Amino acid sequence: MTTPRPYHHGDLRTALLRQAERMLAADGVDGLSLRELAREVGVSHGAPRRHFPDKRALLDALAEEGYERLGRRLDAALGGEGEFTERLVTFAQVYVAFAVEHGALLGLMHTSKDGTGGARLRQANDRAFAAPVRLLADARARGDIDADTTGRVDMTVLAVLQGLAVLAATGMNSGRPLDTLVSETVETLVAGLRPR
Repeated sequence: MTTPRPYHHGDLRTALLRQAERMLAADGVDGLSLRELAREVGVSHGAPRRHFPDKRALLDALAEEGYERLGRRLDAALGGEGEFTERLVTFAQVYVAFAVEHGALLGLMHTSKDGTGGARLRQANDRAFAAPVRLLADARARGDIDADTTGRVDMTVLAVLQGLAVLAATGMNSGRPLDTLVSETVETLVAGLRPR
């Protein structure tokens, strides 16, 4: 009887997530397998299962980490003071930049909330977008935007920003500089959100 060979990788979980994100960007969800991931990281094919029992667990962990990274960026960008439109432009620029840099990851983040880790991912989503939600709530309280409490305004803002992110990530911005596209779109959006 042989003793299982221990692996000594250091931080295998982090290495697996980094490589999984690269594979996701190159080959999509269908091109990602735990066996191939193990080969790429240089560990036995069973080693990833110590951290991720199956592919879904790996994808959920990758999406959760994506939310954490996006949340840190948004918190840092929106942590100060400023006029509402300026801060909304900042939010949009950070979100669009993340989409351009990590398009496949963002796509995974938006499609992973229905799986087994759905509750955890919805909580990660809520944490990531806490600063923008506060920004909109403060704007409502100050009368900068419509005082709607149904969520309609928040959903409109997020839908517009997601549309911008898709345009930017797919190169459909007609050659216009992204900063200009983002700021002009947000200014148009804010004009429509003002109380009537």
